[in-house]
Amino acid sequence: MKGPVEELASSIGAAAVLADPAAMEPYRRDRALDPAAGMPLAVVLPRSTADVQAIMRWASARGVPVTPRGAGTGLSGGATAVEGGIVLSTERMRAIRVDEATRMAVVQPGLLNSEVKAAAAERGLWYPPDPASFDICTIGGNAATNAGGLCCVKYGVTTDYVLGAEVVLADGRAVRVGGPRLKDVAGLSMLKLFVGSEGTLGVITELTLRLLPAPPLARTVVGWFDSTEKAAAAGLEIASRVRPSMLEYMDRTSIGAVEDVLGMGLHRHAAALVVARSDDRHPDGAEVAAMLSAFTEHGAFDAFEAAGPEEGERFAHARRIAIPAVEKLGPLLLEDVGVPLPRLPELVEGVEEIARKRDVVIAFIAHAGDGNTHPLIVYRPEDAELTERAYLAYGEIMDLAIRLGGTITGEHGVGRLKRPWLADQIGEDLLEVSHRVKRALDPDGILNPGTIFAMPAGAALGEEARAR
Repeated sequence: MKGPVEELASSIGAAAVLADPAAMEPYRRDRALDPAAGMPLAVVLPRSTADVQAIMRWASARGVPVTPRGAGTGLSGGATAVEGGIVLSTERMRAIRVDEATRMAVVQPGLLNSEVKAAAAERGLWYPPDPASFDICTIGGNAATNAGGLCCVKYGVTTDYVLGAEVVLADGRAVRVGGPRLKDVAGLSMLKLFVGSEGTLGVITELTLRLLPAPPLARTVVGWFDSTEKAAAAGLEIASRVRPSMLEYMDRTSIGAVEDVLGMGLHRHAAALVVARSDDRHPDGAEVAAMLSAFTEHGAFDAFEAAGPEEGERFAHARRIAIPAVEKLGPLLLEDVGVPLPRLPELVEGVEEIARKRDVVIAFIAHAGDGNTHPLIVYRPEDAELTERAYLAYGEIMDLAIRLGGTITGEHGVGRLKRPWLADQIGEDLLEVSHRVKRALDPDGILNPGTIFAMPAGAALGEEARAR
């Protein structure tokens, strides 16, 4: 008589099932490093929608939890294995078709964001959403969390480029929502429901993506400031005057961490760095002039336009590697709180005050053009007292963002780490409605339990910070 793992292997092939604990260990958690991650019964590696259907039918019949997973680069605990469940990794689902005539791409979820960009670029097209981790994160994970990125201030986030999706539901049915149509209002707008649902409502097995013509060369401007208040005010000024194609902020801690890695001559003594870009085609360069003017008006001690695309890309790269650079200082509690743009200076000031009060290092980077920020709290798990202060700071930053009319997550998802604050942001009534949707599509609660919705027994990530 076959055991459960053998039954699963017989339906999708033994090569697609990992059951050895050592082989499964890398799949147990994402970059949030959830200490409550369980040891799964198996890790499954499907190649097709049919494989995913077989997996979900097997899991549904037995009530086995399923944790969908892309590349494991998530920062909120949204890909945390459940003890005795299965992890469904989409890493082997890598097909792509690009249609130049319609400017669309049909892709499987296991492709990296950078690979989708490269395939589009080969045909003179562009896939705009660009998380800083675009070289290591998957397009399926991007869709699951509605990922953003550096160019989103002008070009929008993942959901703005998803025209359709194939989704396998908890019971194994495959449904298509949306498709290769630019206008389609037949029925309820289900597509937006699945994009950003973090694998709690279904497993995305295919995406139809909208592409754009290749972008024009961008011009990059750089502003250095001796105070974070001046830098935040300059960013707000730029966002109110023009529509930059990028507008990014880094504080002194992140500047120093990046300089340690790159050695590119960044001003370590600066309180903040703002990097902005314009891809406006107008020959008068009015956007660049407005950006430089905003820097000088708000007291930048150094402001200039990068000498060319190569130098501009060096500054963009500096911003992109900020999180892994800061990680070299120690493990991180990562946040992605966002506020309405006019409240950004208050958020910057408030986070700095929390860092002083709790005596913790908090590096602060931000997509300054859309109010989405990344406070990075450095701690050491072996130091219980520091860890306590770090968790307290984490919770206080969430509370601060909510008080400022903001959000607990702009692009990384709720996952497990931020779930305890969800009701505070959206309200009990809307949370109850969300639970109704979850129950309708996943009545047994087997899809990514603990992410967004109620935690399974023993899972504690996020609850620690909330309890304190």
